[in-house]
Amino acid sequence: MIAKEIEAAFNEQINAELYSAYLYLSMATWFEEQNLSGFSGWMTVQAQEEMTHAMKLYQHVQDRGGRVLLKGIDGPPTEWSSPLGAFEAVAEHERKVTGLINGLVDLTLNLNDHAGGVFLQWFVTEQVEEEKSADEVVAKLRQIEKAPGMLFMLDRELGGRSAGGGDGGEA
Repeated sequence: MIAKEIEAAFNEQINAELYSAYLYLSMATWFEEQNLSGFSGWMTVQAQEEMTHAMKLYQHVQDRGGRVLLKGIDGPPTEWSSPLGAFEAVAEHERKVTGLINGLVDLTLNLNDHAGGVFLQWFVTEQVEEEKSADEVVAKLRQIEKAPGMLFMLDRELGGRSAGGGDGGEA
């Protein structure tokens, strides 16, 4: 049986993961409006991954006899100053999510919830990948700032990403 404090914290994380999916779908729409379909596809895959994260947490709470309580999801931003601005927001958001996951790990340690702690190790590893992937795209965008034509090459590269594959970066 899952402790009520852990259950509540995991429910908060489910909400955070669903918000992440909303955020990335909003970015996908913005990129599509900028005629950057590769960037849009990258964000769509990212949104799907966030939904998967939410469902992993959802199932874990249920598997341990807990109750999932879904809350409203705030609307995400809908505009960014540039592709670089959008990916800087992604990198910042992923660092925030890493902090949330680390807080959950700390809580499971403090409450001796070994099952929760082991379960969360997947998320700890995933967040390393998430941050790395976002940081790599930010670095590439900074490199090509003075060569705007390169943006379309990067768009093509990011468009090669598929769900579950590492084709264009896993974040």
